[in-house]
Amino acid sequence: MSQFVVGLTGGIGSGKSTVADLFVELGAGLVDTDAIARELTLADGAAMPALTAEFGPGILAADGALDRAAMRQLAFADPSARSRLEGILHPLIRHLSAERCQAATEPYVILAVPLLVESGTYRERCDRIVVVDCPESLQIQRVMSRNGLSADEVRAIMAAQATRQQRLAVADDVVVNDADRTNIYGQVKALHSNYLTLLAGKLKAGC
Repeated sequence: MSQFVVGLTGGIGSGKSTVADLFVELGAGLVDTDAIARELTLADGAAMPALTAEFGPGILAADGALDRAAMRQLAFADPSARSRLEGILHPLIRHLSAERCQAATEPYVILAVPLLVESGTYRERCDRIVVVDCPESLQIQRVMSRNGLSADEVRAIMAAQATRQQRLAVADDVVVNDADRTNIYGQVKALHSNYLTLLAGKLKAGC
C-alpha cells in the first residue's frame, strides 16, 4: 500500500470532489470509491450479475447498467434493500480500493469514501482522516441545484448518512467549504504540506 493514505469524507453536497481535485492538482494520488462503485455497476460491471439476481431486472437501465435512480428509490423505501445492496457492493469496493492504494505511485493517496464513518473498516486503513464540512443548509441547496432533487429528498439522503457531528468526531483535519474555491485551496495546500511532512517522518521511522 502507498506509504501514506488520507481518508477523505463529507456529507452529500459538502464539496468532496472539489477538495479531492485540489489534492490531485498538488500531487496526491486519488482512489475514489464512488468512481469504483460506478465502474462496478456499468452494463458489464463486476457487480451487475449479483445485483440483477438479488433485485430483478427492474433495477436495470436500457443499456444494462444499474439504474441508479430506481435503485436509490428502492433502497430508501426498503432498509433491507439498502443493506443487501451494500452487502454486494461494499466488499468489491473495499478490495479494489485497497489494490489501487497499493499500486499508487504518488507520495500519498487520497482515499475518497463518502460513507467512511458508516462503513467502519476504512478508518484502520488511513493515516489521517480529513472531513469536508459545511452547514447542512448549504448541503441541501447545493444538491437541489446539482441533482434537481427536492429539499425533502436531499434530507432523506442526509438522514441515511452519518451526522455532521459524527463525521467531525472522527476527523484529524477539517476543510471548511462554505466559501469559494480560493478559500478551500489555501486549506488544502496547508494540509498537503503537512501530509508530506508526516510522510517523511513515517519513512524516517521505518514504518
